[in-house]
Amino acid sequence: MSAAIEIRNLSKTYRQAGNAQAVAVDHLDLIVEPGEVLGFLGPNGAGKTTTIKMICGLITPTTGSIHVNSHHVAHERNVVMRQIGAVLEGTRNIYWRLSAWQNLMYFGRLKGCAGPALKTRGERLLRELDLWERRHDPVRQFSRGMQQKVAIACALIADPPIVLLDEPTLGLDVQAARTVQHWVTKLAREQEKTIILTSHQLDMVQTVCDRVAVMRKGRLLADKPMAELLSLFRAEQYQIKVAGQLNGHYLAHFEGLTQAPVDDGTVLAGALNDQDTLYRVLAHIRDLGLPLISVTRIEPDLEDAFVQLIESQS
Repeated sequence: MSAAIEIRNLSKTYRQAGNAQAVAVDHLDLIVEPGEVLGFLGPNGAGKTTTIKMICGLITPTTGSIHVNSHHVAHERNVVMRQIGAVLEGTRNIYWRLSAWQNLMYFGRLKGCAGPALKTRGERLLRELDLWERRHDPVRQFSRGMQQKVAIACALIADPPIVLLDEPTLGLDVQAARTVQHWVTKLAREQEKTIILTSHQLDMVQTVCDRVAVMRKGRLLADKPMAELLSLFRAEQYQIKVAGQLNGHYLAHFEGLTQAPVDDGTVLAGALNDQDTLYRVLAHIRDLGLPLISVTRIEPDLEDAFVQLIESQS
């Protein structure tokens, strides 16, 4: 089976004043398999949005090629556009002077959909996003979060096999952001769509993505399955809870661990290099006669891994 998205030697350079050059994307190689959910991460200015716009055919690469379901973006743009639904940062894929319903009908027909099926899908999307009662209002009258919902609906109206989501939860409240997370999971797991997701909500990325690619200054820093990326930055972090409040005499025995008082005791937390170190700490607790309440291993999260990866390249 061919790749859903295949990016080879992709670069984008902009000319600036004085004939200087700014490199937005620098020789990027990236493959996304059919049905895969890729978290595409990086700090602001890393080149993520530029890459997504090149996949959509909105920006012409300086070098390299992009294939979407084996179709060359530069040579078969009309075919490629029928393969993709995109939510661009800042709701740039909708028309503010049109109503929500008009936007859906326009983009659906633009991608070859028509008739009762298009209207049925449009109604379902707007009802799920709680926009049905406002479907005939101009989008420019909507709040930022409501405009983002319309952009998401327009990306999905033609039921594309590939969905590009550039900050899809930007401006959404907690409930709407959870709806987007549910949709991404459903699109991937039940409908087997290929998804590229950029987001600063790393907890959502960790929940829904199979793989993570991290960019910095236009270059690819990491491209690994989620579990493998997390394991690279896995530290033996523990929380140990004991009864009572610890005074200075006790604290000297737990150097390197933070101590935080809680209602019914004290929580010791920090990195322990190996199991032997953990057992030594527990032995100290026993020897000091401190009642042990619990020992919890803290699993690494994507935010920790992302920060460490970026800082390691600074």
